[in-house]
Amino acid sequence: MMQKQCDMNDVPAIELHNAAMSYGGRTLFRDVGITLAQGSFHFLTGPSGAGKTTLMKLCYGALRPTEGRVSVFGEDTGHMSRDEIARMRRNVGVVHQDCQFVDHLSVSENVLLPVKVSGAVAEDLDANLSELMGWVGLTNLADHRPAELSGGERQRAALARAVILSPDVILADEPTGNVDWEMSLKILNLLIELNRLGKTVLCATHDMSLIRQAKTRVSARVLRLRGTSIELAGAEL
Repeated sequence: MMQKQCDMNDVPAIELHNAAMSYGGRTLFRDVGITLAQGSFHFLTGPSGAGKTTLMKLCYGALRPTEGRVSVFGEDTGHMSRDEIARMRRNVGVVHQDCQFVDHLSVSENVLLPVKVSGAVAEDLDANLSELMGWVGLTNLADHRPAELSGGERQRAALARAVILSPDVILADEPTGNVDWEMSLKILNLLIELNRLGKTVLCATHDMSLIRQAKTRVSARVLRLRGTSIELAGAEL
């Protein structure tokens, strides 16, 4: 289920070309140039309010830059119709910071929502769902309601939902922001496993300890939002 590879291996997964974003006269960032190669692992860091979530939204077409452009697998999101954006998002799994769920549905039903919404036809859906719930360690909680989950369990359910369609890109916005260190490491392990399967991973976080831990196990680059620009952080983390 999670082994799908892209056909256009020489095309970057995501590119920002001199992108800028402004709200109400305030510039969050400008002249941002990022290239996320397919199969790469990047962290996005910076202080609260720097624009990490906004930049992540640019990467999956939820927002469009006020200047510059964003390309996903070589396609300019600024030229995409609503239907084209929806099709593109099938190949980009997003773990939101607040990871909202439909409370009256079970955990497994919530995980399956992207399949239902997209109208995708998934072969061996039951087997794939069972495998995925086991992978995130939630097999015994599949029939529970979201309100019964801990913070870490909710984050792992959100990750399962993000990858149910086997996307090539995973965008995780502060996935460990509300969990303890042990659970942070479990979530990090899942992201590293996805990257080793060839997935492109961009993880926004303010946790420098998590980044240091990851860099001992995976070839990860760190993008730091500072002021209104972005820089590639060096080894001094």
